[in-house]
Amino acid sequence: MEPDLFTAAAEDRQEKDPAASPLAVRMRPRTLDEVVGQQHLLKPGSPLRRLVGEGAGGPAGPSSVILWGPPGTGKTTLAYVVSKATNKRFVELSAITAGVKEVRAVIEGARRASGGYGQETVLFLDEIHRFSKAQQDSLLPAVENRWVTLIAATTENPYFSVISPLLSRSLLLTLEPLTDDDVRGLLRRALADERGLKSAVALPEDTEDHLLRIAGGDARRALTALEAAAGAALDKGEDEISLTTLEETVDRAAVKYDRDGDQHYDVASALIKSIRGSDVDAALHYLARMIEAGEDPRFIARRLMISASEDIGLADPNALPLAVAAAQAVAMIGFPEAALTLSHTTIALALAPKSNAATTAIGAALADVRGGLAGSVPPHLRDGHYKGAAKLGHAQGYVYPHDLPEGIAAQQYAPDALKDREYYTPGRHGAEARYADAVEWTRKHLGRKRP
Repeated sequence: MEPDLFTAAAEDRQEKDPAASPLAVRMRPRTLDEVVGQQHLLKPGSPLRRLVGEGAGGPAGPSSVILWGPPGTGKTTLAYVVSKATNKRFVELSAITAGVKEVRAVIEGARRASGGYGQETVLFLDEIHRFSKAQQDSLLPAVENRWVTLIAATTENPYFSVISPLLSRSLLLTLEPLTDDDVRGLLRRALADERGLKSAVALPEDTEDHLLRIAGGDARRALTALEAAAGAALDKGEDEISLTTLEETVDRAAVKYDRDGDQHYDVASALIKSIRGSDVDAALHYLARMIEAGEDPRFIARRLMISASEDIGLADPNALPLAVAAAQAVAMIGFPEAALTLSHTTIALALAPKSNAATTAIGAALADVRGGLAGSVPPHLRDGHYKGAAKLGHAQGYVYPHDLPEGIAAQQYAPDALKDREYYTPGRHGAEARYADAVEWTRKHLGRKRP
């Protein structure tokens, strides 16, 4: 890294007085082996391990990488580890404060270091999505010619926020949200480690659980809250961080909600039943409880997708695409912004017309199949594309519906045992009314006898 006078002074102060740095900074891993989570990116031979010298160089040297993931998952930490472990020249820039001028200065310095000393340069660019297209363009020659090895970090989808030429010249590495066990391990390490709190306070289980909910998979947030709560406890002369002290410190009450117990399922059930009952206000209440308790937003989104088919169905055919889009958005952005998407979807589903006809239809069909009511596929519907099929009578007599003026052929489709069976009984709410008319018309033209 190439610090200026003020950066050097700050780093010197941190070395002499480690407590001057935030706990999250002091507890940064020093090697890749100390990194918690992201093990899919740290296997032997991975780009990150090769960046720190654990692999081939020369023409098969490590590629530039783009690290994409939610806040607090370790993007900056991985770059920091590389900076400490590599024997390469390491330069850090932030897209918030840097521009084309700074990028060009780094590239020129990299060319001089390479030509004069044979030293490779690693450039860490934080929040690359904040760079304009022109600013990102300025990186291309250096990356293409390997004047620098780029490590770029972003919280936004790089397919939208990073220019295609830069993406094509880099490896995209996706960081996954940290699990509760990952964050728990970090908290316990910070409590005991000499760089951390040196066992000055204890963390009871109920306080730890609430701290995990507050963190929401964000390691930096967890360590920041732990440091603040530990300071408050020590100021009170306490040797452990009580739940009350943590609540006072972070100004966030512990919602009585066990994500692994009954309340997890009770509140999720109440959310879906409130949507089914069209009570938008109750649905929003249960959604808020799940969000505030630190529920995984992807779990909530999955429940909403199920609700869209189970309770709305064809009464509003747009309900499922909306829920699917919400799940994709939630996976991309995470909390806190994901709360807006989940609210949007919950309101739309709660106020949509309701129908469980699709649910009961597949339930009835499955019951017949499981009960042994099946039968052979009618010969005219069987595959006739292979040699000898005609001799077996397969596909013979099949009427192609598109050849008929009305586009429907009055022929038997179901097996004999089920030829007059009706599973789908559409309602008359919302858009499903037109499906009810369509079902009545098609069954009549199919010559279906009423059961």
